Amino acid sequence: MTDTTPFENDIAEQPAALRRLAAATPPDLNDIVATPWERIVLTGMGSSDYAGVPTWRRLVAKGRPTWTVDTGQLLDNLDLITPQTLLIATSQSGASGEIVELLNQQAQGRIDPALLIGIADDATSPLVCQADLFLPLHSGPEATVSTKSYLNTLGVHRHLIAAFTGESPDVVKAELLATADTVQNIIDTIDVTAVATSTATHPARKLAYVGRGDEAATAQFAALITKESSKVPAEGFIGGQFRHGPFELAGDGLTVVMFGLSRDNPDESLLRLSSDLLNTGSNVVVVGDREIPGAFTVPVSGSSALERLSASTVVAELFAVELARANGVVPGKFLYGNKITTAV
Repeated sequence: MTDTTPFENDIAEQPAALRRLAAATPPDLNDIVATPWERIVLTGMGSSDYAGVPTWRRLVAKGRPTWTVDTGQLLDNLDLITPQTLLIATSQSGASGEIVELLNQQAQGRIDPALLIGIADDATSPLVCQADLFLPLHSGPEATVSTKSYLNTLGVHRHLIAAFTGESPDVVKAELLATADTVQNIIDTIDVTAVATSTATHPARKLAYVGRGDEAATAQFAALITKESSKVPAEGFIGGQFRHGPFELAGDGLTVVMFGLSRDNPDESLLRLSSDLLNTGSNVVVVGDREIPGAFTVPVSGSSALERLSASTVVAELFAVELARANGVVPGKFLYGNKITTAV
């Protein structure tokens, strides 16, 4: 019998973490959304950065001048932050190296945003102590690779989206609770052992994740946690990026996991890419409810964008666990890094 790892325990705790967030008092963001900010900048590192993609897309669609820039790049381009900027910084620990350096730049007067919102789990962290407004994740301690902190970050960002789009916090609460149920069902029923094993053990293995729209975040998240937790090299691509060079990796040994294909909203570009990859002999895994002949489908769906995004994310986590086992390593165990990256 295989022992359950701390990584898997964190995966299993995700429904409870989502319910904690749903039960918490929603943030009062009325004054913030009513302010005509010169610009809004979303920043973070790794999965905390990726979680801002859906927020960026909704705010841009509402006509808000919004940037999403990982904190490392932001440190190289501090002029993006003006005295009329709303700066939204996301960090599960609130203490990652780049975030702390950004806070140092503010303390030294090199940047002066109009308002800093800090999204984190640790209420005593440097980010929370310096932020003008703290939005807690309620995800709780995490042993290793990002799991419940990422889903709860999506949930907190969903509150931000709702505020800017005029939706009631009750809508978000209902979505969080429905998402918790969906996540639990996926954890209980989805088995990706076979496809993960064939991917990891192929003598010419190559692995890529592709997503469009909000699922661009999932593709990047999946590649990150795959490398962290399974030590299998993988890359994440946004939509058509994969055709611009990486397509030359196609053929026997390549597995491409597609996020965001659904019956109700078919993405013709991803459908064509899937078909073209299958014709080369590549292995295609579809995470969604769209069946593609010749592809392996992991059937997940949801009634809201948050629910669908979270469902895809959890499948990526389960896939990473089985990749690790097939690769002969302990899922989620760090060999060279740490949970919190403090070096810049």
